[in-house]
Amino acid sequence: MAPEQGYPQTGKRFEPKNMLFRYLGDTGLKVSVLGLGGWLTYGADEGVAEVEQTATCLQEAWDHGINFFDTAEIYAQGKSEIIMGKALKKCGFERDDYVITTKLMFGDGNGFPNNNGLSRKHIIEGMKRSLKRLELDSVDIVYAHRADFWSTPMEETVRAFNTLIDHGHAHYWGTSEWTAFEIEHAQHVATRLGLQGPVVEQPQYNMFVRERFEAEYAPLYKLYNYGTTIWSPLYQGILTGKYNDGIPADSRFATISKADAPEFDTEETKGQIEKVRQLTKVAEKLGGSVASLALAWVIKNPHVSVAILGATKAEQITENVKCLELLPKMSDEVMKEIEGILGNAPKVPGPSPARAYMTLNKALI
Repeated sequence: MAPEQGYPQTGKRFEPKNMLFRYLGDTGLKVSVLGLGGWLTYGADEGVAEVEQTATCLQEAWDHGINFFDTAEIYAQGKSEIIMGKALKKCGFERDDYVITTKLMFGDGNGFPNNNGLSRKHIIEGMKRSLKRLELDSVDIVYAHRADFWSTPMEETVRAFNTLIDHGHAHYWGTSEWTAFEIEHAQHVATRLGLQGPVVEQPQYNMFVRERFEAEYAPLYKLYNYGTTIWSPLYQGILTGKYNDGIPADSRFATISKADAPEFDTEETKGQIEKVRQLTKVAEKLGGSVASLALAWVIKNPHVSVAILGATKAEQITENVKCLELLPKMSDEVMKEIEGILGNAPKVPGPSPARAYMTLNKALI
């Protein structure tokens, strides 16, 4: 993994303050270690008020040095892309200064049979629809939002994403919540065809969800220097500490379906909240909040290219970027103390992609 670096000021357009930038995996693309995403946040309403609110959040992120913005065709059935596109235009950022990503697989919810999956038809036509909603000519990264291993040949998927790149609709392609085997298979197919393979994965990663990121993907970091843009670094808000004493009326969990957030009445979640209480004490000793501690813990991992934040209010972004002040304080002793509280370190390395490939081949024979 290339080392993180500061970014020189480039004039009035962009003053990144103390933001850190990392290369996206094995590419030359520089991304802010914190990003802003549109899942569950932008697209509930296509009115002027939401465009204004979203633009305010984007501007606040920008003012703190965040240059990475993420959405997907399925978020709010395409409305997230519409709102973010209008908000980006309102902010007036130069197109070559920011990194915008979207994801294809689930479609935009219209229900037609070819409006989903990773067929060549959906990848190419879905990309055109996404660009129309975003009011852009191209995105920087397009992800396969999930694998389509059993329905579409990998060769078809790899060729289709390369077509998007060849036509200038995207600069790179990646994966989201793919298994290590599926990513390795895509790499193998791309190499065999002389095409560009995926360069980045977008998985969930936080203090409570670690196995896939730290163990299963370990061989991919070594083999490909694979990049990652992680989602839910605060585990749907649990790692902010705001659920320690119940569910606040204005919280995300109180306003969305339970399918989109953890259950709060399970023994597992109760145990996690108790750990958050203990982590809060560690954060306070360091002079920060438990949310800043959780974010600093995530981005301390050199394999994290970007940690994607969710925010409906500008002040949430202002609070979250304080993790950069806590990051230098994350010493080996502090990390060991945190590990003692979490008690969930996965065994590294985990199952190798090669072993999974051989197991699958045997099952198919």
